Amino acid sequence: MTQLPETVIVDSILDAIADQRLKAGTKLGEQALSDLFSCNRAQVRRALATLTAHHVVDHQPNRGAFVATPTAKEARDVFQARRTVEATIARNAVLNATEDDIAALRAHVAAERALPGGDSRPEAIRASRAFHLMLARLGGNSVLEQYLSDLTLRSSLILGLYARAKASLCADDEHARIVDAIAARDAKTAAHLVEEHLRHIEQGIEFTDTPPQTGLLSGILRPGA
Repeated sequence: MTQLPETVIVDSILDAIADQRLKAGTKLGEQALSDLFSCNRAQVRRALATLTAHHVVDHQPNRGAFVATPTAKEARDVFQARRTVEATIARNAVLNATEDDIAALRAHVAAERALPGGDSRPEAIRASRAFHLMLARLGGNSVLEQYLSDLTLRSSLILGLYARAKASLCADDEHARIVDAIAARDAKTAAHLVEEHLRHIEQGIEFTDTPPQTGLLSGILRPGA
């Protein structure tokens, strides 16, 4: 068996959810994952434990692990919490960001714009999450940063499962305008833009009663892709 980083399993599952290949309620069997990734079951268990801690996977006693199925209320609660946390983060970033930090944010936004369309949804979700975590690091509050890390993983699950196919993660250069407000040292505008940006993302969520995926995980997950 190969000894591989648990993040490979975690990222592959997150990518499959973001790409809407893994559906809510899909069972994530330890042996199937172990065979797919050519690793031991202990590594699979640790990866699933990480995803469970972030509410991306539900572990059901005597039944196993399943892709979490967030309700509409849970999704609203996650985005309400994000708006509250990230408004403070944005204000802190205005106070703390150096010129080098702002240049790094602009470079990240440019990289997001360069992402191709079509099959890039997982990359877009990852890039959007990375942008918000960059702001959290600049905010300088480690508690809020950790809290946001959890919330953004839960958001990635919600968006991957339920966002409309054509829904934009960052319409009309919303990330760029947030960076402009930080560069202008305008805390009020930065906080407002973050809140509006998150409201826009939430509006792209459309809950449907989709059945769990019943195909083989080997046809859904793409290790190392």
